[in-house]
Amino acid sequence: MKTLPVAIQLYSVRNDLSENFEAALRKVKEIGYDGVEFAGLYNIGPAKIRDLCKELDLVPISAHVPIFEMMGDTEALMSAYETIGVKYMAIPFMSEDRRVGAERWEETVKEIHRISEIAKKHGITLLYHNHDFEFKKIDGENALDILYKTIPADVLKTEIDTCWANVGGENPADYVRKYTGRAPVVHLKDFIMAGKKPTNMYELIGVKTVGDTAAEEDFAFRPIGYGVQDMPSILEASIDAGAEWVVVEQDRPSLDKTPMECAQMSREFLKKLGW
Repeated sequence: MKTLPVAIQLYSVRNDLSENFEAALRKVKEIGYDGVEFAGLYNIGPAKIRDLCKELDLVPISAHVPIFEMMGDTEALMSAYETIGVKYMAIPFMSEDRRVGAERWEETVKEIHRISEIAKKHGITLLYHNHDFEFKKIDGENALDILYKTIPADVLKTEIDTCWANVGGENPADYVRKYTGRAPVVHLKDFIMAGKKPTNMYELIGVKTVGDTAAEEDFAFRPIGYGVQDMPSILEASIDAGAEWVVVEQDRPSLDKTPMECAQMSREFLKKLGW
């Protein structure tokens, strides 16, 4: 059976990294992850991170970097991540004013083209990581699909977050296959949701909302295999789509487990599937 290497989005264990960056990476390797996707460097130098990943035999596959950071000193940013050895860099989300059809949309498209060209010079491919709000319909079409139609594949590839695709009303496996040849990295994320969609789903990316917060039984992120996702079908679709990596992400821990315990539960479930 063909499988793909499994990485972890380090945002999942951010508290561990803040306390002891090196110890957290060592634990991630011990659990059985093949690679890591960064979400910040915790004031650690790129060369030190590169050397630590080499020592641990952890592939620094990708990084999430907010677009406003990419729009700053783009050359210096890409040079730092080139030193680490990342192959992909994902825009983790876009603020409402930069989304499809919004006031800064056209400006953002131009910036993504510019950033992508600089990234390529450093051996880095630009990706976009979705949430569920990109599945808003605009003239009957998903905003995310409009984004990918507007910006060509040689400029921007996908990093489909399968949890948010599901919450957005899509079949995650089908949606991954939709972008066959453009989906080098796929996010594996599990969850439970009952009743109405909660209003506080985006606070982790700095989007404040007003209204009732969700109770644990209404919406919660789960370790892989402990929620509603049909993970075998998503994994099969990732292979069919030509993905190179799958990345485990859990925005918040649950089930009274620590973030690292959740990360271990996810990895153990995937191992049981032969991954």
